[in-house]
Amino acid sequence: MSENLSLAKAINLGLQRAMQEDPKVMLMGEDIGTLGGVFRVTEGLKNEFGEDRVLDTPLAESGIVGTAIGLAMRGYRPVCEIQFDGFVFPAFDQIMSQLAKLTSRHQGTQSFPVVIRIPYGGHIGAVEHHQESPEAYFAHTPGLRVLSPATPSDGYHMIRQAIQSNDPVIFLEPKARYWPKGDVDFDATPAPAHQSRVIRTGTDVTVVGHGAMVAMLLDAAEVAAREGISLEVIDLRSLSPIDYTPIIASVEKTGRLVVAQEAPGQVSVGSEIAATVAERAYYFLEAPVLRVSGFDTPFPPANLEGSYLPDVDRILDAVDRARGF
Repeated sequence: MSENLSLAKAINLGLQRAMQEDPKVMLMGEDIGTLGGVFRVTEGLKNEFGEDRVLDTPLAESGIVGTAIGLAMRGYRPVCEIQFDGFVFPAFDQIMSQLAKLTSRHQGTQSFPVVIRIPYGGHIGAVEHHQESPEAYFAHTPGLRVLSPATPSDGYHMIRQAIQSNDPVIFLEPKARYWPKGDVDFDATPAPAHQSRVIRTGTDVTVVGHGAMVAMLLDAAEVAAREGISLEVIDLRSLSPIDYTPIIASVEKTGRLVVAQEAPGQVSVGSEIAATVAERAYYFLEAPVLRVSGFDTPFPPANLEGSYLPDVDRILDAVDRARGF
């Protein structure tokens, strides 16, 4: 059975299915119960499962994650919602100093199946602390898995895969993609959560991205095609670990790579991809790996985000530069 859904609704149904299948799955976060969350991702779940499994917490991110760690130690599978990306930093110590390290500290004898859902990225015209791209912090940290669905189908299947994982998972949800709809096949066998995917084949330049950038790359590929340029588009889906197999295979074919992200470019996911491809596919590259990113500044006020965030023009400019070598 399939249905045309928004990403927000697809994740909602994925959470519902996970809670139906496992009574140890519970949700925690600010305003996620009665309100259904700021983006309504948890709407209706408190009515179905009760306030013992869908908990409205105090405004204390460190307390949310700390409590989730204790619940995981007692056999539960807590799913925490951080209301906005910029609000995750009060919980940073719990995530980095505790959650990421506890399985190693216990020499693998104790699992910590905690999922931390974080709406992230720009394009919604929000104020300070409500638009960030903090993915590099988490992808850099051993002990955490980091996922970011770009489509409703991936949203539904990947949230269930994250909850089933015995490792801690940072689940990054691109705010800009919460509302556009796409087909979700509930009965399909999903791809492995940490597998990159070629979503448009091409021959001239490989373009790679995650989250909201995936739709932007597809738009760029459409414009490029009208100019006779063939772009191969790859959705990373997982930021830790990164599946390089489709990326390397594509670069061996095209000889050129452009990596796009909303986050600042310095010491970023894009930096890691550029370095790894240079190591593994150096002799196939016809041009340097190019990165298109947000600028190395704090995220600007809403009226400047259009200048800050990568768009189709900036992506195509990088494509032209790659083809010019």
